[in-house]
Amino acid sequence: MVRRKREKKRRPPFGIPKGIVLLATPEGWRHSVLTVECGMLCGPLADVPVEAGPAEARAAAAAMVVGLAHEFHEIRVDVTWDPPREPGSWTAQITVASTPPNARG
Repeated sequence: MVRRKREKKRRPPFGIPKGIVLLATPEGWRHSVLTVECGMLCGPLADVPVEAGPAEARAAAAAMVVGLAHEFHEIRVDVTWDPPREPGSWTAQITVASTPPNARG
């Protein structure tokens, strides 16, 4: 009897996101994305100019997370920004979006 070689299921390089921290710095906008698996992805917010306002930065950060969740996990997520607690800092909660019953194939 021939046995098949077991394939290791590779984990996606990006975990399921659960939160975002967005910071305004003198060098530009920075983000940290927290994942369900206790991981973190940090760095500058690409393609957002230093002089961009908070609304533009929040929209770019949300779009980045939505795109990553779709690309790596094939899920839709919703981003809900919390009221700011201090100037130059924003947080958001990320939840997996429910699929409407008529959208299933």
